Amino acid sequence: MADEFIPYSRQEISDADIAAVTNLLRSDFLTQGPKGAEFEQAFAERHKVSHAIGVSNATAALHIGCLAMDIGPGSLVWTSPNSFVSSANCAIFCGAQVDFVDTDPVTRNMSLEGLTAKLEAADKAGKLPDVVIPVDFSGLPCDLAEMRALADRYGFRILEDASHATGASYKGDPIGSAHADATVFSFHAVKIVTTAEGGMIVTQDDALAERLRLLRSHGVTRDDSLMQRASEGGWYYEMVDLGWNYRLTDLQSALGLSQMARMDEWRNAREARADRYDALLADGPFRRPARFNDRVSSWHLYAVELTEAARIGRTEMFAAMREAKIGVNVHYIPIHTQPFYEKLGFRREQFPNSVAYYDHAMSIPLFPAMSDAQQDRVVETMLKLAA
Repeated sequence: MADEFIPYSRQEISDADIAAVTNLLRSDFLTQGPKGAEFEQAFAERHKVSHAIGVSNATAALHIGCLAMDIGPGSLVWTSPNSFVSSANCAIFCGAQVDFVDTDPVTRNMSLEGLTAKLEAADKAGKLPDVVIPVDFSGLPCDLAEMRALADRYGFRILEDASHATGASYKGDPIGSAHADATVFSFHAVKIVTTAEGGMIVTQDDALAERLRLLRSHGVTRDDSLMQRASEGGWYYEMVDLGWNYRLTDLQSALGLSQMARMDEWRNAREARADRYDALLADGPFRRPARFNDRVSSWHLYAVELTEAARIGRTEMFAAMREAKIGVNVHYIPIHTQPFYEKLGFRREQFPNSVAYYDHAMSIPLFPAMSDAQQDRVVETMLKLAA
């Protein structure tokens, strides 16, 4: 229908999902029961990793990821300006200093060339980063193999922000299975798999996983091998580190576990929509997302950039699309341009590629249940306005 609002994304909840949650509600555990461990095991197996640690959201995962990598006052963390603020805030939470590496104009991810040059300069200045947080924007994996080589050369750790990239793959393997020291996923309502809110951090590192589990649950343990005193009885626990209440509930895990059964189906549906957008927008004044042979996007977003050939600018286009009841969005306002980060000394012109992308960017509707008619309406409206 012409007057129907088309959102930029939409979760998909099936009868199986509802049954999974209902069954959990009738069980003995709503939180800290067996379903959380079951979800973690399934996610770890799917992503070919030794450990998957469920948390309350991806921001929490980034926070404890930094902490587990010993980020604190005096530490330096680099990330991409083209992301949500959590990708940088997680380091600030730890008292660390943040800096940014500008984006690549094609991938919209952290520039490999920019990272290489910045590391060379930082090495000479004696100010290398302790952790680099590359962001798989829109679900497209970063240049992870090359970044791993740089990490090994310069001695930093990689905390990959794959919040957009559940279901993506790189060089034939699932995201998170290699290259990064730890990888963060998001299960927010509009992500590929949802638990309403929630996240996961995966790693191959046993020691890192042990610390992550402590940090997500108050720093409290019942594991005799981690305790500093002899147990006083079956009730006994010890707080051996300063942690947070960042646990994922069994209720959320039941939903996530059910949703995982359709993860590949949904990613394929998103890719089919992206393919169709590529064809329908081919002659329009829009720069479309890049494709690469060595990586497969999860297609969390389909973001276009208005070119100089467009009859109107992005601001006018955005308003007109919303007026037409098409839920476009903009991802993202560059982090370094936010007032908080300006107070830290960052200037808009420092990272020109991320700003140039932001000034022309618009995310258009993309979700698995989207119909041809809805997609046609999005494209027809875009072409009528801009071409």
